[in-house]
Formats: sequence, C-alpha cells, structure tokens
Amino acid sequence: MTVPPPATRPAAGPGPAESPADTAALRRAALRGGIVGNFVDQLHIFLPLTALAPALPALVGDDAVAGTAALAITATLLGRPLGAVVFGRLADRAGRTRVTQAAIAGTAACTAAIALLPDHRAIGGAAMALVLLLRFAGGMFLAGEYTSAVPLAMEWAKPRRRGLLSGLIMAMAPWAQATVAVSTLILLALLGPSAYAAYGWRCAFGAGALASLAVLLYYRRRVADARPAPAVARERSATRGNPEAQGGPEARCGTEPAAGSVRALVAGAQARAFWQVFALMSGLWLLTNMVVLQLAAALSAHTVGAALPAQAQPLVMAVAAVAQALVMSATGQLSTLLGRRRFFVAAGLLAAAAGPAVYALLAGSRGLLAVCLLAAALQAVTVTAYGPVGAYLAERFPAHQRSVGYGAAYSVSIVIPALYPLWLPPLGVMLGSPTAAVGLVLALGGLLVAGAGALGPALRPAELDAAMARPTVGAGGEAGVQPDPAHASAAGRRGGS
Repeated sequence: MTVPPPATRPAAGPGPAESPADTAALRRAALRGGIVGNFVDQLHIFLPLTALAPALPALVGDDAVAGTAALAITATLLGRPLGAVVFGRLADRAGRTRVTQAAIAGTAACTAAIALLPDHRAIGGAAMALVLLLRFAGGMFLAGEYTSAVPLAMEWAKPRRRGLLSGLIMAMAPWAQATVAVSTLILLALLGPSAYAAYGWRCAFGAGALASLAVLLYYRRRVADARPAPAVARERSATRGNPEAQGGPEARCGTEPAAGSVRALVAGAQARAFWQVFALMSGLWLLTNMVVLQLAAALSAHTVGAALPAQAQPLVMAVAAVAQALVMSATGQLSTLLGRRRFFVAAGLLAAAAGPAVYALLAGSRGLLAVCLLAAALQAVTVTAYGPVGAYLAERFPAHQRSVGYGAAYSVSIVIPALYPLWLPPLGVMLGSPTAAVGLVLALGGLLVAGAGALGPALRPAELDAAMARPTVGAGGEAGVQPDPAHASAAGRRGGS
C-alpha cells in the first residue's frame, strides 16, 4: 500500500483511525528515510574533507590552503555540538519530522552556497572566511539532521529490529566516505587537475545539495512522527509533576532541573545515562580519528605505506571504508542477539587488544595489497562497534529528551578526540614513536568503550521491548511504563519492516 498524500495522511504517528497497513507504510517510510537520509548526511561531512581538498588552492589561494583545511574541520567540529543541542531540543518539542526537514534544507543550502562561492581572485580573503562560516553553519544543520532523523527511525522500528536498522544507518558513514573518495578520483581522472579545480568539485557539491533536496521531498511526502509532539509534551509534564520520576531527593527539595532541559540531561535525572554514553562515544571517536583521519594523514605523509605512490591513499581508504560498512551492517544485529552491554564490552576489548597490533603491522607494510587488507582489518576490529549506536543512544533516553540526549552524547563527545592534531604528536615524542602513540590511543579508546558499556543496561533481547517505553504516572504518583504507540499498534503482529 502506498502512503496517503500529506493532505490525508495523519500528521503524527499511528492512532485509532489508522489501519495496520497505514502504520506499516509509515514505518517503512521512516526506516528508509533514516538509512538514505544518513547516507546523504554523511556525504556532506566528507565532501569538504575529500572533494574540496584538491581544489582549495584555486578557491582560497596557495597561501591559505593549510589554514583553511585545518580551520574548516574545526568550524564543523564547533558547529555539530551546538547544532545537536539546539535542534535536539526543538525535535523533542516540535516533532522530529519537522525538525529533520528544516535541518535537511539548511544542509542543502550550505552545500549549494559553497558550490557557488567565487574564488579568491574575485573576492580575496572573503573566500576563506565564507568557507569557514558555511562549514560552521553546515555542521549545525548536519547535527540537527542525525539528531532528529535517527531517533525518529528508532521510534518507528520494532524493538528487536532496532539493532539491525541501527547497523544499516551507521554503515552509511563509511559508504559515503567511499562514495566521495571514488567520485573524486573519477572526476580528477576525467577532467584533470585544472578543470577539476575550476568546476569539477562544484559539480560534486551541487550533486550533494540536490541529493539533500530529494531526501527533503521524501520526508515531506512520506514520513511522520511515531510519537506525536503533544504526547511527548504530556510525558514531559507528567515527569515534571512527579518528583520521584525526575530524580529522587533533589527533585523533592526543588533543586532538580526541569524535565526536558539540557541541565536535566547533564546534571539531573538523565545525568547517569548521559555521562555513560558520553564516555562510550568518546572511546568510539578516539578509535575513529585514529583509523580514519589519522590513517589517511599517515598514508599521505608516507609514515604508513612508505613505498606506496601518493594516489594510492584514496584507494586504500575506500577499500577500508567498504570493509567497515559491511561489518558494521552486521554488528547492530549482533548487539541484539548478545545484548547491548555484552556487545560493547566484547567490541571494546577486541579493539583494545587487536587495534594496536594490526596498526603496528600496517605501519610496517609496503605492498599495496597488504596495506589495503590491513587497513580493512583495522577498521573492522575497531570502528564497527558503531553498529548499534543509533539504537543504543535512543534507548538510553526518554522520548521528551531523546533527540537532545542522542545529539549531545554523539556530538559533544567528539570535541576532545577531534583535537588529536594537538595532543597526538607530543604523545608520539614522549613514547618515541608515532606508531606507539596511535596504538596507545587505540587501546584507550577500546577500554573506554568496554568500561562504559559495562556500566550501561544489559538490554538483552527479552528486555528490548521495554527499552524505549514511555513513563506514565499513576494516580498515586507511582511511575510505570507504557509502550510506544508505534509498537503498541503492531502488538501481536509479526513480519513487516
């Protein structure tokens, strides 16, 4: 059955007037939107890092290339945490679908604006300033997109399918990385460096903006909230009116932060969940920066794969990204079979033990095939632990703080790991080897994942049905749980998405 058009389709989630077929169609639409939307979202993250790099001299001038490249990463880094908090709070109040659409539109506008920028010969230093401004704004919108769309998809997913869906969504990052890398290589080969610097990269950015507009149209026509904003608002009010549900003695004394606030997230009722997943994500970001960003830089600088030609770097990273995507697609479902706690503990210990050993072998390898295989193995034993993250972060927060909790834990935790260009070289000097420094960071990242995972709930298969239940308050003030409407409407049925 096709989804009814916006004029007749319910604006928010399943209700009594909807048939099971309507609910199934809305569920499929949200799940597809989460997967494809995250792929396009990740394209916008990798476009400036990969597709723009060969054209930076022509855009901002030779003297500004190094500064622009480094500052563009910093600008995006600063924009993402801010966007996660701002859009997360909006999504928890105004509805995830509406905020997702606004974030997609903003992302498309920022990418299109970069594609249309005049170069430094026309506007001088303003070219560099505009690139940085647009990357900051783009970082905010990108964070707003995954902060809204991923929790929305998880709310629509059936409990025991959330891990599988999460793995597919998270795997879109390496697929996007590989897509941008291969597309850049093809455009450079077809157009040549000078033509690519003149307009080839602009075509890549234009295609990214058009992809976002297509996703925006899809969300406008097909996707609705699983949890209507009024229902979430009632939950927030119920929680605010129930001191025990907000956090115990502090709430009774009037010092507990208001339900739904950022302060409640980091220092109130949700503080334990927030800092636990913050530590877990910090470990994952340490792993990511070492085996993706640092590895790419080491290949370019020939401190890894010293005998390889410079043009081999994109190929190695593309092969590693494909391997990462394939394994990550499976780890989300693996976490459902094992339980989330067991999965993160096992994945963290594997990364801590195998990551440094594989990286040491990779650093000493010279042949292209060996470097490709070891780079693929390195990413498979480390960052594929991201598979269940989309589900897990959504499961750790109640609906009225799900988006802001998800976005803040996911994005704010990136800050210290992303500053590795500042602290990794001194660490290498202290240890006497850059390879030893990377190995130590990989071990630390894995141990953080394992330790933080051990502090979280088990979330075994039988417990997943209640993992995203919404709290209710009885007549006597006793807190309980009630299933999400999307799950309740599908009770007793099997199959579907």
